[in-house]
Parts: sequence; structure tokens; C-alpha cells
Amino acid sequence: NKVPMINPEIEELNLLHAHVCSALGDPKRLQILYALNEEPRRVSALAKDLDTPQPTISRHLAILRQRSLVHSDREGVAVTYSLADPRIIQVLDTMRMVLRDALDRQSGWLNNGSN
Repeated sequence: NKVPMINPEIEELNLLHAHVCSALGDPKRLQILYALNEEPRRVSALAKDLDTPQPTISRHLAILRQRSLVHSDREGVAVTYSLADPRIIQVLDTMRMVLRDALDRQSGWLNNGSN
């Protein structure tokens, strides 16, 4: 049984913002998370698949790794990255639905206001 979440204290919200929200604050990092949700990948594969320079991918992965959103598995000289917790994709998908609904409401208000 899941225990319902209570309203968080400000300290928990500060930690959430510093640890998770700031890590999600870059669209390229969101792309990386979605790509890793499909399958674990090496930096070179992410760079190719996301059409992004390898140093940029490495920099974003370092942030995601520091925040424990991805983890790395070393195989000799190769490092493969994967999602540390696939629930982050559910969170992102929920945020996308909230955004779409908000844009639909805003569009409705704009259209109703022009009548």
C-alpha cells in the first residue's frame, strides 16, 4: 500500500529543486533521459543519436550522474549510461501532459476572448 504524500516542508522542496528540478532544467538533458529510457547507451551513441557534440553530452551526463538520475557501468574503457530510476520518465510525461492541458486552456481563453 502506498502511503499518501503529505504537503512537503520547505526544506524538502528546496532539496527537490536543487537536486532534481535544476537537473531537468535543460532540454538536452531531457532528451538524454528519454534516449536512455529506450536503451542504455554510450556517450558516442548518444552524441550521434541526438546530433550533439560528444563533449556536450558528457557534460550533461555528468550533471545527471551527480544528481543520481543516471548511472554508469564501466566495461573496460567503455562506459554505458542508463536511467537510475525509470520513474523519472513518468514524471516527465506527466509534466508534458500538464503543459499540453495548460496550453489548450490558454488557447481556449485566447479564442474565446476574440469572439
